[in-house]
Amino acid sequence: MLDIGYSLSRRFPDPPQTDYRHADVHALRHDLFCGDVYLADTEADREVSTAWGWVPVLDFAWALCDVVERLDRDPLGSRSATRHHAEIDFTESTDLMLFERRFGWVDVEADWMPGDEPPLTFSHTELRREARDFLHDLIADLTDMHEDLGGNPAVWDLQARFPRLR
Repeated sequence: MLDIGYSLSRRFPDPPQTDYRHADVHALRHDLFCGDVYLADTEADREVSTAWGWVPVLDFAWALCDVVERLDRDPLGSRSATRHHAEIDFTESTDLMLFERRFGWVDVEADWMPGDEPPLTFSHTELRREARDFLHDLIADLTDMHEDLGGNPAVWDLQARFPRLR
């Protein structure tokens, strides 16, 4: 089972004067809500995680939803034997989280993982559902902390672009 989570950093707090209702996409994706993220296989008790404290967690959630959709561009979908690749790059470093889809399965690894460690593997359907749930849960958490964020048009667009799946 896939679990996606985050923690916000105390070392890199948002500026106290931030106007969350009017924050632009660049600020939302690169300047606010820094912390760490993880993708975990709870059955195998393994995870791919950051431990830097400066990862913009909203940007990660946004990028993860984008990656999952990019991996699904083959018209054959889960029947496709063709390997499809995507990555999430972390802006302040050269580190990458790598995704490879073949048939209905996605391997997830990071270039900072030990070379002999196998990737985590999830069904594409589960990864899509969990990525979108993570995005919506994260936005709800951040809105609880910063009420004005709920009125930000960029956040509305993001939620509409990646609705929850059931």
